[in-house]
Amino acid sequence: MQYDRRFDGMNCRKLKELSAADSLRRLASVPLGRVVFTRHALPAVRPVNHLVTDGQIVIRSSTGTILSAEVAAFEAVVAFEADELDVEERLGWSVVVTGFAQLVTDPDEATRLKSMIQPWVMGEMDQVIRIRPEIITGYELVPAAG
Repeated sequence: MQYDRRFDGMNCRKLKELSAADSLRRLASVPLGRVVFTRHALPAVRPVNHLVTDGQIVIRSSTGTILSAEVAAFEAVVAFEADELDVEERLGWSVVVTGFAQLVTDPDEATRLKSMIQPWVMGEMDQVIRIRPEIITGYELVPAAG
C-alpha cells in the first residue's frame, strides 16, 4: 500500500508529551533503538538492540568497533532514540534520551548485564555500554480532539 501524503482533517494528530518514566517504559518495550554519537566531529547513528534496567539504557559492543572507539572509550555524550510508529494510522510514539555513555568495567555487573541482552549480530560482543540519561524527551502521536 502506498502512503497517501494528502492532508486529511480526520487523520489530524497532536503531540502528547510523555513523562520520563513513561518514556523509559516505552524504550524498554521495543527491541531496537539508535545510538547517536560524534565521529570525526560529525553526527553518526548506529542501530542497536538494547535493554532498559535501573533507569539506564544498556547495549553491547565488540572491542575495536566504532561504538567501542567513539562511545565506550570515554564518557561520550550520546543520544539514544527509539520509536514505534504506524504510518498508516499516523499514531505512535518517539523517545530520545541524551546522556553519557560509559563502559561497564565491574566484571560481575558486566556479566550480569551480558546475560540480560543477547546481541543480534555475530561476534564476541564482549563490552557492555551503559547510557546514563540526563535528558529524556518523549512524545506520543494521538488523535486530535474532534
